[in-house]
Amino acid sequence: MYVTARDGTKLYVEEAGAGTPILFIHEFGGNYDAWEPQMSYFARRHRCITYAARGYAPSDIPADVERYSQAIAVTDAIDVLNGLGIEKAHIVGLSMGGFATVHFGLEAPERALSLTVAGAGYGCEKSTEEYFRGVSLKVAENFAADPVNFAKIYAEGASRVQFQNKDPRGWAAFAERLARHDPVGAANTMRGVQARRPSFWDLEDRLKMMDVPTLVVVGDEDDHCLQPGIFLKRTIPACGLVVMPKTGHTLNLEEPAAFNALVAEFIAEAEAGAWTRRDPRADPAQVMRTD
Repeated sequence: MYVTARDGTKLYVEEAGAGTPILFIHEFGGNYDAWEPQMSYFARRHRCITYAARGYAPSDIPADVERYSQAIAVTDAIDVLNGLGIEKAHIVGLSMGGFATVHFGLEAPERALSLTVAGAGYGCEKSTEEYFRGVSLKVAENFAADPVNFAKIYAEGASRVQFQNKDPRGWAAFAERLARHDPVGAANTMRGVQARRPSFWDLEDRLKMMDVPTLVVVGDEDDHCLQPGIFLKRTIPACGLVVMPKTGHTLNLEEPAAFNALVAEFIAEAEAGAWTRRDPRADPAQVMRTD
């Protein structure tokens, strides 16, 4: 089915199951179908929704780069919920979708039952911020010129080879999905969203005020997400952090059983009201108590 975003863009949506809603937001390198292991698992107990972001077929692919941004990615997620008549949902996002999940919590906390932020952090570190923006623009050029051949290069990035080594068939399906990216949609997503989005460090004051239960998940070989993940843990009041060993960027596909178990437990605790702010007695400045 399709829902219509507030600017008229049509977004392709799939859903399954019944119960408390979960909205899955995909990464740049994926699409709505990259959440299949989660849709199948969580639909046993939840109403699960996944959608193709603007720029990803079969959703609309606007030609104007100004119709792509971090803010628009958030309003699109909200519009998907609105189109389905859903007031609140657990929000789960990977990478680009993880950034959208963080911003969803900042912009519409009243609509989020919880936030799962997986593999998010590229471009956040101040030491590599400008480099990342330049690389994003180069990636945009490459996808615009030849998405099929460039997908072969992109799929073997430093934080993707872990998936290839563990699960060659799963990685091959990921690489094939990547090769189907629309050249206009991929380029505009890189230019309008990835290259322009703010660093988490720029959002520190707002993140400190965000009281939504949050789980951050990163792979220990996804190097440019490690420090941003620790920053989110230290900044968001009700935040937990999981670092998955010997794991790269494509968390939900690379380690689906472990990822599903982590998210299921987190959602259960959030729904029970047990995922709360950090106990003030757990003072990070304290090494050992002496009095």
